[in-house]
Amino acid sequence: MGLANFESSPEFTETEKLALRYAAALTATPTELGDDLFDAMRALFEARQLVELTSAIAWENYRARFNHAFGCEAEGFSKGAFCPLPK
Repeated sequence: MGLANFESSPEFTETEKLALRYAAALTATPTELGDDLFDAMRALFEARQLVELTSAIAWENYRARFNHAFGCEAEGFSKGAFCPLPK
């Protein structure tokens, strides 16, 4: 099933699913981060961990949007080393 279906996948722990929900919420436009989700994250992660995770998510979103704006495409260095979304 993989990443595209993480909610129903047995491959991820509940903590990993929570972090993926957090990443999805921060990636949405507009950002939809509810108090319940952030409270659940604070219950499992220390403040330093949340800062690091949030900055990593924000940085990847920045890079993706920047690259999209300038038409930057993949160079093929990781061909086959990722899980494409189902069509």
